[in-house]
Amino acid sequence: MLQFDHVTKKYRGVTAVSDLSLTLPEGEITALLGPNGSGKSTLMKLAAGLTRPTSGEILFQGQKLTDRSKAHIAYMPTEPYFYSYMTWESAGHYYRDFFADFSEDRFIELLASFHLDPKRKIAKLSSGMTAKGKIALTLSRRADVILFDEPLNGVDIVARDQILDALRTAHSPAQSFLISSHLVEAITPLCSEVFYIKKGSVVRSGKTGEVEAQAGKNLAELYRDLYQDEWEEL
Repeated sequence: MLQFDHVTKKYRGVTAVSDLSLTLPEGEITALLGPNGSGKSTLMKLAAGLTRPTSGEILFQGQKLTDRSKAHIAYMPTEPYFYSYMTWESAGHYYRDFFADFSEDRFIELLASFHLDPKRKIAKLSSGMTAKGKIALTLSRRADVILFDEPLNGVDIVARDQILDALRTAHSPAQSFLISSHLVEAITPLCSEVFYIKKGSVVRSGKTGEVEAQAGKNLAELYRDLYQDEWEEL
């Protein structure tokens, strides 16, 4: 579905992604795990076609990633991206105008399930309410690949459960979800596949059960082992 082939991305001499190769499993929910600064967001932006690799190649359905490919890939960034005047209703209109696969009916249903008022200004909402609205917008697209960059940032445990339930319910075998996070214990029960990324490279990957069996420990314990040296440097 989506393949990185020895991809490197540098910003002003700083390497954010380093000789990274991975293939996103088709029809699965996959976790992209790593601490802040490990390269998760850069990988997401590369996959969404928002930035180009310094070297290497990204393929979508076996073909080089192009502007046309982006019509089949939805991306939810972790950063705020709404204009100050926007309500959820106007944000929905914005998505409708830009994305042919966006369903306004689906969006209204998801807003209702999250108890979000379409008429409320987004700028006046809490981080948790904004996070749920971003999820609603993204899940209202019928894209083949959907990328969620840190969807649980800044949300309380109740909002977290609602978001995870929405992701679980919305996923279909026709779609591939990639969810980046450092919240291992929250995200991984949702996922059948996992990539651990460290200093811009994949250091461990596979089906969640197989990765745990090979490591002889659960995914959270493996996370602690893989990134312990980075914490010790702080």
